[in-house]
Amino acid sequence: MQEEIVSFLNYLNVEKGFSGNTIAAYRNDLSQMADYVQQKAGYWAGFNRQGMLGYMLSLKEKNYAPTTVARKVAAARSFFAFLVAERLIKTDPTENMSSPSVGKALPKPISISQVRRLLEQPAKMDTAEAKRDSVMLQLLYASGMRISEMAALNLGDVDISGGFVRCFGKGHKERIVPIHEQAAKAVQTYVAEVRPQLAHNKDEKALFLNARGERLTRQGFWQKLKEYAKAADLGDKVSPHTLRHSFATHMLSGGADLRAVQELLGHANISTTQIYTHLTNEHIRRTYEKAHPRAKG
Repeated sequence: MQEEIVSFLNYLNVEKGFSGNTIAAYRNDLSQMADYVQQKAGYWAGFNRQGMLGYMLSLKEKNYAPTTVARKVAAARSFFAFLVAERLIKTDPTENMSSPSVGKALPKPISISQVRRLLEQPAKMDTAEAKRDSVMLQLLYASGMRISEMAALNLGDVDISGGFVRCFGKGHKERIVPIHEQAAKAVQTYVAEVRPQLAHNKDEKALFLNARGERLTRQGFWQKLKEYAKAADLGDKVSPHTLRHSFATHMLSGGADLRAVQELLGHANISTTQIYTHLTNEHIRRTYEKAHPRAKG
């Protein structure tokens, strides 16, 4: 049964250009479903609509969050559509089946003062890793990149003199993001003074390195980010996308054009970017009500 999953994952990689993180999530979700199918039906061709309903029920009984259930069902839907297209099964057990209802949560940015507090944390240490983290945090907030995009940067992807960074988003789509002079100079100093302390292999192209001299992973930096958030008393207010959300919200609050922010974030649809206008409008409303208590309600 794993053979079909591998074929599907190769299809997502080669033909769809999905990121490694997305493919890893599909692999985990489909492997979990394969265990269930093997117990109940023995093979993909023997799995029917009733079996799929049973699988969805089993997910809910495991107390997964609605968003997690929806993701696993979406993975199953895409996988079975692939199997039908490849004529590996005759009928799709998810056909005409409604997706679990999930309310879309709004992104949660932090305030400018909270961003400043978060960015101050690495400066309290004098290690090469802390200096690296300081530059990464500055770059994230200056560009709105995803952590995975930043971790994938190579030497030369940040143009110091031009003041921009070249990154590859979902589907390997390249985009150029301008960054302010302070962030560009921080990268320049890191490359000249800090990276050589971490590098063990002159052929390593990765911009940001871990203590072993290898590319710092998204998971590795996320762990460091959680530590800095705790030190800044931000607790669970910080997620891997927090600085990206904050970048977009603060840009729009400052009067930036919605289309421009869409380009900077690499959103395929402007409707995704419009979510942040709800955040800025809510911020304006709360600020007004705070200044004019009688206007509330």
